Amino acid sequence: MNNSRALLVIISIILFFIALVIKLVDIQIVRAEEYSYYAQRQQTGVEKIAADRGMIYDRNNVLLVYNRADVSFYVDLRMLKQNHKNEIAQIFAKKFSKSRNFYLNLMKGAKKTICIEKKAPVELAASLKNIKYPGFFYKEEPTRVFHYNNLASHVLGYVSNEDQGVMGISEYFEDALNGEDGSRMVQKNAVGEVVTLDDEEINPAVKGDDIYLTIDKSYQLILEEELRKGVSEYGGTSGTGIIMNPNTGEILALANIDDFNPNEYWKYNDFQRRNRAITDTYEPGSTFKSFTIASLIDQKLCRLNEKLNLENGTYKFQNVRIKDSHPFNSLDVVGIIEQSSNIGVAKLVQRIDDEKYFKYLRGFGFGNSTSLTLPGETAGKLRKPTEWSKVSKTYLSFGYEISVTPLQLTAGYCALINGGVLYEPQLVQREIAQNNKLVYEFSPKEVRRVISPETSDLMRDLLSGVVKNGTGKKAYSELISIGGKTGTSQKLVNGSYSKQQYNSSFIGFFPVENPQVVCLILINSPDLGRYGGLVAAPIFKNVAERIVQTDNEKFQQYINPDLKKNLKFADDVYSESDAKIKKIKEVKLISNNKMPDLINCQINDAINVLTKLGIRYKIKGTGIITSQSIMPGVKLNGNDFCLLECSEVYIKGAALY
Repeated sequence: MNNSRALLVIISIILFFIALVIKLVDIQIVRAEEYSYYAQRQQTGVEKIAADRGMIYDRNNVLLVYNRADVSFYVDLRMLKQNHKNEIAQIFAKKFSKSRNFYLNLMKGAKKTICIEKKAPVELAASLKNIKYPGFFYKEEPTRVFHYNNLASHVLGYVSNEDQGVMGISEYFEDALNGEDGSRMVQKNAVGEVVTLDDEEINPAVKGDDIYLTIDKSYQLILEEELRKGVSEYGGTSGTGIIMNPNTGEILALANIDDFNPNEYWKYNDFQRRNRAITDTYEPGSTFKSFTIASLIDQKLCRLNEKLNLENGTYKFQNVRIKDSHPFNSLDVVGIIEQSSNIGVAKLVQRIDDEKYFKYLRGFGFGNSTSLTLPGETAGKLRKPTEWSKVSKTYLSFGYEISVTPLQLTAGYCALINGGVLYEPQLVQREIAQNNKLVYEFSPKEVRRVISPETSDLMRDLLSGVVKNGTGKKAYSELISIGGKTGTSQKLVNGSYSKQQYNSSFIGFFPVENPQVVCLILINSPDLGRYGGLVAAPIFKNVAERIVQTDNEKFQQYINPDLKKNLKFADDVYSESDAKIKKIKEVKLISNNKMPDLINCQINDAINVLTKLGIRYKIKGTGIITSQSIMPGVKLNGNDFCLLECSEVYIKGAALY
C-alpha cells in the first residue's frame, strides 16, 4: 500500500516536471517572440508630449491669452483597492473642499478609468503628485487662460475641452497656435508607473506660434465699457462697436454686448458667443446716405450749394410715399446730408445710372466679404441692377433693400474719408514662431480706389457738418473735431417692418482734419431715444473723448487749444511708488538652473522665460510684476512653482479736469 502511494507521488512529480518543461519550452522557444512582443508592449510605451499653444498679444505686446500648467488626476478602478479609495477620497476632499462621498461616488462608476479631478491648479496639485497607489495617476493638462475674461472675447474665441480652438483667432489660426506634439519612449513597472525614460527616443514638442493682434487693449476696454453702459441706459437688446484705423485697415477694437467669458464659455448661449459684428446683417438706414452722396459728387452730378424741393416732408414717388422725420420745404445738398433727408437723397440718386451706382456700392465693399481672418463672416446682400424694382435704387439711397455687416459698413466709411481707398480689414499684426522667426508681418492691403481724394475731402467736411449742425449734434466734442453720420432703420420682424423695433447707429471719425480713428456704434432695439442721433451718437462721443485722453501722444496736436490748459498729464501726478513700477525692465536670464529677477518686468516677457526654464507659474493680478515667490538667484530643482503678483499700470496721456 505504501509502495503504491510512493509510486503515485513519484509519477505525479514526474508528470508535473514534464508539464513544466513543456510549458517552459512553449514560453521560451515556441512562443518566445509572441510573449516578448506582449511584454515589450506592456512594459514600454510611447507617450505624447503635448505642445504648448502659442500666446496671443495686443498691438502693444500686452498679453491677452496664455497657458496655465494644470494637472488632472485619474484612477484605474481595476487596480485600485477599496481602502486606497477611501484614503484618496479623504485627501482630495480636504484639498478641494468637497465631500468625501463625492469622490467615493465617482469611484463607483462602471468605467475602468475615471477622472476624479479635472485640471486642478498646479499649486493645489503639487502635493497630490506624491500619492503612490496602484491605479492612481495624473496627467499634466494645460489650461488656456484668457487673461482679461470677457475682453475681446469675440475676437479671441475660446478653446474647447478637447483642446480645439473654436471661433475667433483661436479657430482661424488653430494650426499655427497649436504647435506640434512630441513623443517619448517610457519604461513602466508592473502597475503601469513610469520608471525610466529613454533620452534617445525623445521627440520634443514644438510650441505654437505667438500671434500679435492689431487690437489695442485700451481702446477695446473703452469700447466695451461704453457699449455696455449705452445698452443699459437706452434699454437696447444688444450692441456692437468697431474701431478701425482708416489709413491701414487695422481693427483697433471690436466688441459685441452681450458677450461671454472664454474661460467659462459653456455658461453662455449661442447668441452671446456669436460674433455679430461679422455674422449678422442689417439694413443700415441713413448711415448709407453718405455713400450715395459720395458717388454723386464723384460723378459731378450735384453741387453742394444747389437747393432741392423737399415737399414739406412727404414725397410720392412711383406710388410710394417717402417721408422725412423732420419736414423741410427746401434744403441745399449740404443741408440734405446734415438733416438726413430721405426725400433729398431719393431725388438726387435718380441722376446716376443704375449700373454706375451699383459699381460704386460694390466698390465700397458691399455684397462681398471683407476677407477678415475670423471664421463665420457673411457677405451681406446687394442685388444686381437687373434684379431691382422701380423703387429699389431709391430705397438703396437711404439704406434699405440692402443688408450689410457692421464690419462692412465700417470698412466702407474708412474708404469714404481716408482719401478714397478701400483697405482690407486686418486683425493680425505679426506671427512669431518658437525660434523667434517672423512668419507674418502686417502691411496695409489696398483693395481698390473707390472715389477721388477731392471727393473724400468734401465728404469729411460734409460729415463734420452733420455733427456741428445736424442730426449728430450729440456726438459733438469740444475736445477734438468729430465727423460722422446718424442712422435709424426699422427692423424686419416676421417679414414686415416693425414700428417698435429699430437699429440705432452712429458712425464717425476723428480728428476731422486728419482722421486716425473710425468708430461704429450700433444699438439694437433701444427702448429710449430710438434715433441714432439720440442713442448711438452720445456713446460715440464718450468713446472718442476717452480714447483721446488715453492716447494723448497720438492726438495731442489735434486737441482744442482752448482746452489744453485744462489737461494735466498723468506723468506729472505719479506717486513715487507708481514711478518705480513704471520703469519697466527686460528679463535677464542668469542661467538655465537659477531663478531670474522678474520684478518690474512685463508678464509676457516673464512667461516666455519661465516656459523656457520649465517653471510652472500662476499669475495674480494684471500689469507689471511686483513680486515673485521664488527669489532671484535661487537654484531650481526641476519641479518649481512660482507665484507672480502684478499691478496694473495706467499710463494715460492726460486727464480732463
